[in-house]
Amino acid sequence: MVPTPVATSDSHSIAVIDIGSNSGRVVVYQLETYSHFRILASGRTSLRLVRDLDRDGRLGDAAIEHAMESLRDFKAIALGAGAGKIIAVATAATREASNGAAFIQRIKDEIGIEVGTVDGEAEGRYGFLGAVSSLPVDNGMLFDMGGGSAQICRFVDRKLEKSWSLPLGALRLSGGFLQADPPREREVKALIAHVGELIDKAGIPRLEPGQQLVGTGGTVRNLAKVDVRRSGYPIGRLHGYILTRKHVRAIAKSLAQQRMRDRGATSGLNKDRSDSIVGGAYGIKALMTALGAGEVMISGQGVREGLLTSLLTDRIPAVSVVRADSIIALTSRFNTWIAHAAARRSAIARTLSETLDPLMRLDVREALTHAAALLDIGRAVDYFDRFQHAATIVMNTELNGFSHHDVALLSAILRRAKDELADPGNYRHLLKKSEQ
Repeated sequence: MVPTPVATSDSHSIAVIDIGSNSGRVVVYQLETYSHFRILASGRTSLRLVRDLDRDGRLGDAAIEHAMESLRDFKAIALGAGAGKIIAVATAATREASNGAAFIQRIKDEIGIEVGTVDGEAEGRYGFLGAVSSLPVDNGMLFDMGGGSAQICRFVDRKLEKSWSLPLGALRLSGGFLQADPPREREVKALIAHVGELIDKAGIPRLEPGQQLVGTGGTVRNLAKVDVRRSGYPIGRLHGYILTRKHVRAIAKSLAQQRMRDRGATSGLNKDRSDSIVGGAYGIKALMTALGAGEVMISGQGVREGLLTSLLTDRIPAVSVVRADSIIALTSRFNTWIAHAAARRSAIARTLSETLDPLMRLDVREALTHAAALLDIGRAVDYFDRFQHAATIVMNTELNGFSHHDVALLSAILRRAKDELADPGNYRHLLKKSEQ
């Protein structure tokens, strides 16, 4: 159930509060275009609601008190950011708890926020809408691993076909199987076998050729962040990052060899995930193996963005529409950008490329025309170095619908438009020699 939004002012921004099994978060969004949201403010806290649940079927008193205090803070963040509406949802731990309904009623009575408890099917649908809508993928599978459960979806032509909800959350797997610190090898093997058995029993199919696995949720994002920090990757944004199964296995093994108190020092890892990250990492590795996935594309968006999207539409726009909206959203932030000049420059670039190099790859030609359109955002920093500044902005902002390879290609074209001998530098991580 999605609650009726709580109106707080005349602003057009919306705050979404997600009461998860492992953590809670509030994000305040401003709708910029049909498919692009801008984050105005956010806050996160560790909740650990599922820990008491698995012991006696109830949310613990201490966990509830902590959650109530966090929700008061979340409401203050929303109001401080000028949110016109507040929407709140609770997931696995709250919907499974025998005192979940009383917890939700208390939130309404004391804080004035109506919380909707979403079932596994709805959670999967919101996760799909949020995670896939802004990525350049058409067909594949999506998993959203939370603290208490994991939602797995199959999608075709950017439409949800089927979803499954399984009790495979990171905190639940860690608490259920990994008792020693650091965990014993037999505990890890039992966890991996359990994940494989549940996926097999659920009848979840393996990926087919050409399909992409997408992952969302704090656990897989933390693994990606650890991977990024280890490699010196040139793009800071995790959205669209490709994480290989080989690296998931290596990170899981490295973390499992450390005591819990020492894991928090790992670069890229949130300290409050020290007790759940090993179970989550091995759970994701087992899931990837079961689905036949050698890599996973990370989505920085999920249930919160999906809930927001569902208020506007139940259909995910085509990738081309998402890209166009993303370009519009980015350029609208710069008063140095002039629409008619950008359109003329893009048209000239396309005409020249079609005439001088008719065999140019379509993705390169598209990147060239986008680069021509974006050039003037660099003037907001400095006119003479506008090429370099525009290239840097592109590498460090959200461009939905573009893969990391697309972003690197676009940025490289901007940088080398002024100096064709410019060193490709960090672009080597993402571009082929021929592209450089």
